[in-house]
Amino acid sequence: VQLVQSGAELRNPGASVKVSCKASGYTFTSYYIDWVRQAPGQGLEWMGRIDPEDGETNYAQKFQGRVTFTADTSTSTAYVELSSLRSEDTAVYYCARRFPAYWRLDYWGQGTQVTVSS
Repeated sequence: VQLVQSGAELRNPGASVKVSCKASGYTFTSYYIDWVRQAPGQGLEWMGRIDPEDGETNYAQKFQGRVTFTADTSTSTAYVELSSLRSEDTAVYYCARRFPAYWRLDYWGQGTQVTVSS
C-alpha cells in the first residue's frame, strides 16, 4: 500500500491550493481517504474524509465552506482543495487511508508542505 502526495506549495493569502494523494496497492474504493494537517508546533488536526466509492464527504466543522475533497477513481487519486488561504493554514497536509468501520488511519502519505505567505 502506498499513498504518494504532490509536492510542496507556496501561496499568497487569499489564494487556493490543491493537494493530491495517489493511492496504490489496494482497492481505492474500499477505504476512506482522510485528510489531516499539522501546523508548526501543533498537533494533528483532522480535516475530514471522503469515500471514494461514491464521493460522500464529511468535513470537520472548522473547515466547512473552505475545503473540498474529491476523488478520481480512474486514477486512484484523492484531492484536497483549500480556499481563502491565510497564514494559519501553513502546515503539512497528510492523506491517510481508513477502513470505513474504524477510526484507525493505517497508511499515510508522506505529507505536503503548504506555506501561506505574502
